[in-house]
Amino acid sequence: MNKTRLLVLTAVMLLINTITFAQQFATIKGTVSTADGKPAAYISVGLKGKGLGNVTNDKGLYEIARVKPGTYNIRVSAVGMQNLEKTITVAAGESKVVDFVISQNANQLNEININHGRTNRYVTKKSEYVSKMPLNNLENPQVYNTVDKAILADQMVFSVDDGTRNIPGLQKMWEPTGRGGDGGSYYSVRGFTAQSALRNGVAGLVTGGIDAVNLEKLEVLKGPSGTLFGSALTSYGGAINRVTKKPFFTTAGEVSVGMGSSDFSRVSVDFNKPLDSNIAFRINAAYNYINDFQGAGYDKSFAIAPSLLFKITKKLTLSLDAEIFNTQGTGKQAFFFYYPTSALGATSPAETKLDYNQPYRGDGLLNTSRSTNFFAQADYKFSDHFTSSTIFTSSHSFSNGYGPYFYLLPDNVVTGNAADAGKSNYLVRADQSTERSKSQLYGVQQNFNADFNIGSLRNRTVVGFDFFRKSPTINFNGIDQFDIVPLNVAGFDYSQFNGSTVAQRYIQQNMAPPYIVNVKTNIYGAYISDVLNITDKLMALAALRYDYFDNKGGLEYSPVEPYAQKGFSPKFGLVYQPIKDQVSIFANYQNSFTNKGAYRALVNGSLTTAIAKLERANQIEGGVKLDAFNGKLSSTISYYNIKVENVLRADPNDPANAQIQDGTQLSKGIEVDLMANPVNGLNINAGFAYNDSKYTEADADVINRRPATAMSPYLANFFISYRFSGNALNGLGFGFGGNYASANKIVNSVSMGVYTLPSYTVLNASAFYDLKRIRFSAKVDNLTDEKYWIGYTTQNPQRLRTYAGSITYKF
Repeated sequence: MNKTRLLVLTAVMLLINTITFAQQFATIKGTVSTADGKPAAYISVGLKGKGLGNVTNDKGLYEIARVKPGTYNIRVSAVGMQNLEKTITVAAGESKVVDFVISQNANQLNEININHGRTNRYVTKKSEYVSKMPLNNLENPQVYNTVDKAILADQMVFSVDDGTRNIPGLQKMWEPTGRGGDGGSYYSVRGFTAQSALRNGVAGLVTGGIDAVNLEKLEVLKGPSGTLFGSALTSYGGAINRVTKKPFFTTAGEVSVGMGSSDFSRVSVDFNKPLDSNIAFRINAAYNYINDFQGAGYDKSFAIAPSLLFKITKKLTLSLDAEIFNTQGTGKQAFFFYYPTSALGATSPAETKLDYNQPYRGDGLLNTSRSTNFFAQADYKFSDHFTSSTIFTSSHSFSNGYGPYFYLLPDNVVTGNAADAGKSNYLVRADQSTERSKSQLYGVQQNFNADFNIGSLRNRTVVGFDFFRKSPTINFNGIDQFDIVPLNVAGFDYSQFNGSTVAQRYIQQNMAPPYIVNVKTNIYGAYISDVLNITDKLMALAALRYDYFDNKGGLEYSPVEPYAQKGFSPKFGLVYQPIKDQVSIFANYQNSFTNKGAYRALVNGSLTTAIAKLERANQIEGGVKLDAFNGKLSSTISYYNIKVENVLRADPNDPANAQIQDGTQLSKGIEVDLMANPVNGLNINAGFAYNDSKYTEADADVINRRPATAMSPYLANFFISYRFSGNALNGLGFGFGGNYASANKIVNSVSMGVYTLPSYTVLNASAFYDLKRIRFSAKVDNLTDEKYWIGYTTQNPQRLRTYAGSITYKF
């Protein structure tokens, strides 16, 4: 008993001494934020001349403990930014809050961190768009990948197409054609085709190549994302979202000039200036030119993106911005398959007589396209816990010009000799042009965000409403067969297929556009999503969307009758963090849908018109996310299973005229994304993806086969860069990386046979020297001069080795 009392007395005395000792000191804490109100991460905060200090975390918070009573100068500093100081006085036992606002905005601060190797430069830990609320990656049960502008700069990326090569499990399939309505690049994600249709979380279509001049970062949401984004702008495999540069309240900018092989030339400008204390203006613009690598034609583009930010009151901000893309170019050589592979005698490009470097066309087959997007966003802050965001978007595209295309022809079709079957020494040259085609998209979106507690349970909620209208007027002209030309005939003049001769053929045909698309659709949606913190480590997400689809009818090659359809789309997710803010285990259920419209059905032996049920995609996914070793290792490892149901297919009882809606498609696989900063200055971005797709209930022609749109089963990407710092080589850096894609079956059916594009490995290298005012950059794309093809249902040869260099002046 005496020993027990002695121990208790000792413990009490120690506690009293500890409390008394603690009360002799003060604590200084607070936040450091940027000029645009964002947290300033990894900024040094210290007491001048005292050796006491700390670094802000990713939320901009800092704390300096064990400060003796007195008066101090507290300094905020980082390499590349102007120091801030405040004089403070603290008393014993006091906890003093001192906040700072630095003059840089979030984008500039990110650039400072990039330039001086203070963080894992390629990692973006938070997105405001993926869940329509600001969630950290570890809190989000959905998988998404981000390409930050740090990677874009190190790789000297000038287009969104080139930026996508850093996304695990995404493969470019079609080159941009520029034609109205759907002329942007096509990609495949998790076995389903997709386009870059989202810009800052809302509609922002571009019907051509997309310049990266105003690109802050690129986000790719994985899996069917219809619950929050609807069906018009997403695919079952995912959605591509471009996050753009925003205005801020300091004067800054840069001008870049670049040149390279294939007569490449580029000029770009990024200029930001506050017009007064409450208005900021920013403009990004670029001119880009490059010749076709096969020697016939060119691509020329101009992009301009002005933006304004108004701080109307402390609670209300208004953003106005636009982007205008104007492109003119020669269509890339895409080879289609209209005959079975057995008739062609070829199952891969190596077995054809096609010359990789030969332009099977002449000059002048140009297409002009314009895309103009306008945006307005009003953000209102009711309180620290409730905000409102109202967004208006208007997208307009225009297309006029030629769309040459080609297909191989069996010899016996030309010669009439059956013995010549199984050979393909001839090529058909054809054209599908657009004649002053237009497409308009209008959207309105209202989001209310809340962050509140019910008891001890934290809720982060978004309630939203959106309206989307698509109104195209697209006119297609066609020349099904301009001519038939031989392959591998020395000296043959292929230039007779050119702008002048094709224009003359259209005059001779004297015909109105044979294909017209003018179907107007209105989509009304409402959704709610809530993230609930059940405990500090366990979170649950639940979301639901109601969608009303109103098709006004019109022409889409043939008459389309009006119809209306409604449906619900749920989403659920769980996140558990066994190690808080470092490791999360997640699982999700995601859903999306497609309105398929009318089809011909066989009912009681008679053909009738029916409206299809919603085609639905349901995904189950699980995995692990890491943000470990003080942010030096970030990774996502996931497994997904997507099942598409209610797919229309030919009715076995009348396959030529009728359909039934019982088809299914399965797509499953694994994805790995890794970003690492093992030592100061060294950054690694790598990814791997495996996809297994097949039709599980389908026509006998394709059942249990991989869809021709499903991309290569195996994909890998990597990029490694090293930047010197702290010595005479400070700012000098080098990068090396590449992409691997396994063999891809772009034709795969019983009737057409199998045609496979071979696997490829494309390597790239870059070098850069970043000084205070000037940046020198150089790159080599396709370092090994690899001949490789991309496509789905088509094959398209890709550009060989290219060189480029640029000089950037920063002010």
